[in-house]
This record gives sequence, C-alpha cells and structure tokens, in this order.
Amino acid sequence: MIVDERMVTYINSLDKGNTPFLTQLEKDAKENYVPIIRREMQSFLKVMLQIASPHLILEVGTAVGFSTLLMSEYAPKDCRITTIENYEKRIPIARENFKKAGKEEQITLLEGDAAKILKTLEGSYDFIFMDAAKAQYINFFPDVLRLLKKGGILISDNVLQDGDIIESHFAVERRNRTIYKRMREYLYVLKNHEELETSIIPLGDGVTLSIKK
Repeated sequence: MIVDERMVTYINSLDKGNTPFLTQLEKDAKENYVPIIRREMQSFLKVMLQIASPHLILEVGTAVGFSTLLMSEYAPKDCRITTIENYEKRIPIARENFKKAGKEEQITLLEGDAAKILKTLEGSYDFIFMDAAKAQYINFFPDVLRLLKKGGILISDNVLQDGDIIESHFAVERRNRTIYKRMREYLYVLKNHEELETSIIPLGDGVTLSIKK
C-alpha cells in the first residue's frame, strides 16, 4: 500500500459507483482472482476520459474487459477502442463481456503478444492505457510512443509496485527484481523523454500520466 489504507477506504466510500453491468463484472472478477483496476484508478480514468474526449483508444492488457468497458462508458459515444490480450483463457471471457454489454462493434480485441501486435499497428491514438505485464512496459514503449498522437495521453497503471520501487535492489524479493529494474528504467524514460511531459502519481499502486508534446 503506497497510500494510507484508511484514506483510500474513505475516498472510495464517496464513489457513486458504476453501471450495474460493470458492478457485477467487478464482483465476478474479484471472486475469480482476476486483477482489475482499483476503485481510485477507475475514478481517475473516468475524469481523464471526459477531459480528453478521445475518439481512438488503445489499451494494452484487456484481462476480462472491465477497464475496456469502463472506458467505453466515459469516452465519447462514437469512440473506438482497440485492446490487446495475450492470456488465452481470458480472451473468450472478454469477448463475451463485450457482447453482453452491447459493445462488440465498438471494441476490437487483438489476441497475442502485445510486443508483436504493437509493431503491426498503424495510425495514431488519442489515448493509450497500459495495464499489462509490468516488466514489458519498457519494451512496449517505442511502439506506444510511435502510436500516440501529438497532444495524446498515455496512462500507465501499477508503476510503483506497492512501494518496492523506492527500495534498494537488494531489499526487493529476488523474483521481483527484473520487474523492479525495468519499471525504474521505464519511469526514468517517461520523466526524461523529450517528447513527453509526465507526472507520477501515488494513486492506487501508482500511475503515470503522460502527454505527448
């Protein structure tokens, strides 16, 4: 926990919630131990989507489609969302959720390794949401930057690793050291890249908000 748990609980208690479909989907995901974005991250996304009004959205990491569907509710009604998922067991569940929500025409789900798929994409996106394998963010970055239009927004979730990011390399569990090293590199690149202006926010498990100059 990178923010006081009592404070997070209080803030989330003020939340007005989601649509009945999203509420049930969130409940099902938690019961099945499927990671989805936290309540405070949901609120942040809702606000950013309404500020930015993106018409072309790219999401890296679909899971069961919760964040995809949340974005579809708060972006303009004519927006198009492309989302990428590599975990075979979750792909049919996401597709079914898109169908149940009546959003299958609005959402394009691409199956496979994001590192490979991103290289095949053309054009530019107004808004990109990264919520996939954390150790791969730095590898996805060149194509994500290429695909982000000038003035476009990049949001990356779970970047502070429950506070591990500020610890010594040797204080981090051995199994987490690769993620730790790559995430620190990713954060440095975001903060120092000449084409980006980035804020690192201690929200949820850490989020970066970047705009392409």
